[in-house]
Amino acid sequence: MEGGPVTRLKAEGITLAYDARTVISGLDVTIPDGSLTVIVGPNACGKSTLLRGLARMIRPASGRVLLDDKAITEYGSKEVARRLALLPQSPVAPDGITVSDLVARGRYPHQSLLRQWSPADEEAVAAAMASTGVADLAEREVGELSGGQRQRVWIAMVLAQSTPLLLLDEPTTFLDIAYQLEVLDLLADLHAGGDRTLVAVLHDLNHACRYATHLIAMRAGEIVAQGPPEQIVDAALLEEVFGLVGEVIPDPQTGTPMIVPATREARRAPRDVAAATGRGDRLG
Repeated sequence: MEGGPVTRLKAEGITLAYDARTVISGLDVTIPDGSLTVIVGPNACGKSTLLRGLARMIRPASGRVLLDDKAITEYGSKEVARRLALLPQSPVAPDGITVSDLVARGRYPHQSLLRQWSPADEEAVAAAMASTGVADLAEREVGELSGGQRQRVWIAMVLAQSTPLLLLDEPTTFLDIAYQLEVLDLLADLHAGGDRTLVAVLHDLNHACRYATHLIAMRAGEIVAQGPPEQIVDAALLEEVFGLVGEVIPDPQTGTPMIVPATREARRAPRDVAAATGRGDRLG
């Protein structure tokens, strides 16, 4: 298409299932180019399943995922990996592997019988380690690092793939608050570079509101709302998506939406949800 695709990554009517259990049915989703898109929702709502479907880790039972205006199933595995990188939940490094060796594995999609390790690969690995702040850890074993350091190393590995699309499944899981912010700051810095589209699954809605430029809120395998956080996150959305009573106020540091749960007594009190905003008002 002249002028390039409108969006590099989208799904049309996809149904995703594990064996006989359907998690997502007939879902459409478009990832805005150049965005830092965050997918949120309660446990088991289909967040990670959607991300894995977009990354071709799960083959849709119906529908299709389009990557650069072409069905992702039509690409070879290495071609997909040159366009899209995925960091899965809780990756495990081989015993004894060093930081530099793990990051270098990100260059695998660029290798072939006719193209072995090159100066370009060396530069890509060095740049990835520098941008994630792990260059000084190059000779350390990954297993010796702190949780935050390890997550930075994994992000460096997928950055070394040199892809325009980067998908991360719960990159802050099991990290304490300081390391969570460290990783999220890193993602924001990568996004600020202007040449990547990032998609992340997060559990913390306040973090999602602070860092996302585009938010996708899911419940029970469906998209309830999507758009900039300041346009879609309100008390009705909290109720509809998370079953949570509370209020949304401006974050005193950033001005982005901040969720303040109601008191224990208020959350236990009977409430009228009939006035909650309908889905159609927030599917921008």
